[in-house]
Amino acid sequence: MPPLDPKAGFTSEPRFANLKVIDVDTHFCEPHDLWTSRVPAAYRNQVPRVERIRVPDHMRHAGFTGTLGSDEMEAWIIGEQKEFLVTSSPICVIERDGHKRLSADFSSLQQDTVDPGAYDANARVKVMDAMGVHAQIMYPNVAGGGGNFFKKVDDKVKTLCMHVFNDAMAEFQSDSGDRVFPMAALPWWDVEASAKEVARAHGMGLRGVVTTADPHTLGLPHLGDPAWHPVWEVCEDLDMSVNFHIGSSELGIQVYTAASWPGVGPEVAMSLGSASLYQDNARVIGNLIYRGVPERFPRIKFVSVESGLGWIPFYLQALDHQAVETAPNELANLTMKPSDYFRRNFFCSFWFETDLVKPAIDFLGDRCVMFETDYPHPTCLYPNGRETLKKALADVSDETTRRIVQDNAAQLYRIPV
Repeated sequence: MPPLDPKAGFTSEPRFANLKVIDVDTHFCEPHDLWTSRVPAAYRNQVPRVERIRVPDHMRHAGFTGTLGSDEMEAWIIGEQKEFLVTSSPICVIERDGHKRLSADFSSLQQDTVDPGAYDANARVKVMDAMGVHAQIMYPNVAGGGGNFFKKVDDKVKTLCMHVFNDAMAEFQSDSGDRVFPMAALPWWDVEASAKEVARAHGMGLRGVVTTADPHTLGLPHLGDPAWHPVWEVCEDLDMSVNFHIGSSELGIQVYTAASWPGVGPEVAMSLGSASLYQDNARVIGNLIYRGVPERFPRIKFVSVESGLGWIPFYLQALDHQAVETAPNELANLTMKPSDYFRRNFFCSFWFETDLVKPAIDFLGDRCVMFETDYPHPTCLYPNGRETLKKALADVSDETTRRIVQDNAAQLYRIPV
């Protein structure tokens, strides 16, 4: 695939020329020294870092042969026991020369062979300028959905990891000239610390948080439990959106890995896993609504990230129907239909979808839908997504186009336009 052509960026399309396109889902491919360079020496062998290790048994059994010979690989590890987190691949499909890798072999790329925009603020802004993107919302890779990968070390170290990550993200935002807005990761294993971190992140200028969807899988209160009220209160008071990225919990990872039947190759496994994972956020949406979180906190804003939108109208109609048919007693406290809570309190986004966007907008309205590219991950709209976006919005008004491409995200994340 050819590299990025600045003449084919989003704003080269007349419909978008006068808009400041905001891309609400991109990723940060953490430099290998992100944590070790920022913590006291005593913690350097406890925080995430990349080292050469023996291929873990579960990967060997799955047929992984290693990148440094048959039995060794470079990987992210954590703790003094060198617990495996993920491979050292930056999960970036853009090569240093701008070409995009298709198929699952992008995993052979490493930090020094991918587009520097994946990890460097100045390089990211150059990519954005070429793509015709005014601002981006950015999510972690290794740090996961609020540090779900860090469960293998004690709470003190996990919380330190989150503080270091959020400090680095505030610096990235500043270095980008307030063009890239990373979401702050929460130390969700400690509700009180999470509430404090929301306030600290807000004080550093960050515009929202990302967290795991399923803390209860590790014996903690679920997100609908009153224990989480202090976090929702501070998010509501400070206008900090709560973002749920797909794959941000153990249950989400299970959806991905269990999607394909045995015996398929890595490409089919990735394709089926990804297609199934998009809808995992349905659980999060349904539980938050049925547990009454937006009923109790009417100004809070939740975002379903990298999950698309074509399936959402059906799911919301299902929630509306089931609430009446099967749970009229337990849900008697809800004063609105589930679909109406979504329209008021939730946001979603699309990237590759085209034919499903207009019907979804007809059902949801145009005030909770946004646009993303998923740069630089597999399936991202790179090098040029102009034609995809043009087709997706072909049958909507200019006013609706403006809201989806610019205004909704600008208001949600407090981005000047």
